[in-house]
Amino acid sequence: MERLGKLYFRYGTMGSAKTALLLTTAYNFEERGIAYLCFKPVTDTREARNVIRSRIGIERECKWIYSDTDLYQTVSRMYEEGGMLPGWMLVDEAQFLTTDQVNQLARIVDNYGCNVICYGLRTDFQTHLFEGSRRLFEIADSIEEVKSTCTCGRKTIVNARIDSLGRIVTEGEQVEIGGNDKYMAVCRKCWTNKSNMLC
Repeated sequence: MERLGKLYFRYGTMGSAKTALLLTTAYNFEERGIAYLCFKPVTDTREARNVIRSRIGIERECKWIYSDTDLYQTVSRMYEEGGMLPGWMLVDEAQFLTTDQVNQLARIVDNYGCNVICYGLRTDFQTHLFEGSRRLFEIADSIEEVKSTCTCGRKTIVNARIDSLGRIVTEGEQVEIGGNDKYMAVCRKCWTNKSNMLC
């Protein structure tokens, strides 16, 4: 019987526990003896080694994805060498994938029957879609928002970039790696007001 897989995209703002959800999923797979692989774009340079780490301190080893990595070829080689593939692939920071790499993940799902769960941001600090996120919204079988709450009580949707004084920054390169020192998740209203210095 043919194994059927799905391409999932679980997105949320920074601090919404996306990575913790990935690592919890990995832990559950291990408890049940389910084979899986973890991947992460090397764009996120906060870690010195190939690990996925949550802010709450848990981590798992992963395989790096470089800008020129062909994920379909990578999985195809694994299949040719071992004859078996894990039923699940977990991908962190999926917003940093290229359009081609998301297409490659879809081919892995369709041709090998793997389930691929991608976790990532929807938009950058200027509220523009990331390349990888855009493609996932276009072709993923399942899309789920990981929700979090702004300090005002509304749902967060903006990954606001801040300067050393905590002021919201609206100009700069799309990718600037950082944590709580450089970003805070806010709702659209708070982002608009703070961008215009109204509050």
